[in-house]
Amino acid sequence: MTRSTLGAVAITLVIAGCGSEAGGGASDQTPAPAATVRTDAPTTSNGEPSTTGEMDDGCADVIDGSVTPSGDTFTVSATVRSADTGEDKYADRWEVRGPDGTVLGERVLTHPHVDEQPFSRSLSGVSIPDEVSSVVLAAHDSVVGFCGDIFEVVVQR
Repeated sequence: MTRSTLGAVAITLVIAGCGSEAGGGASDQTPAPAATVRTDAPTTSNGEPSTTGEMDDGCADVIDGSVTPSGDTFTVSATVRSADTGEDKYADRWEVRGPDGTVLGERVLTHPHVDEQPFSRSLSGVSIPDEVSSVVLAAHDSVVGFCGDIFEVVVQR
């Protein structure tokens, strides 16, 4: 079954920061590069945006995320919206993936979040190779697997 989407929706969050670039610049400085990019939005079966956290297909969606440098590694955070019903069906993990699909990190979720939707969790100590400029966050449901919306995050170094 294919998820109905309204199309690709891009949401950009700007990392606040200070500093100047070589060569000076005008007083109207361009904002910092994008920190996160939303690849698509969760929808209901009739194509309307999902605002309740209830999804008709039972998939777990990553609806937000961030990557923060922490020494030689990164801390990755993901916000997941899932159709958890209890121990029988819940978002049981999320992954950090490189552009080629390589899993760079995995956060295992040991219990359902029925009354906490959406919920956010982080994973520290993630090694992201220098050549990787963005990662994808994907959530897994204990029953239906990986089938939900993903979230792409630009890696700021």
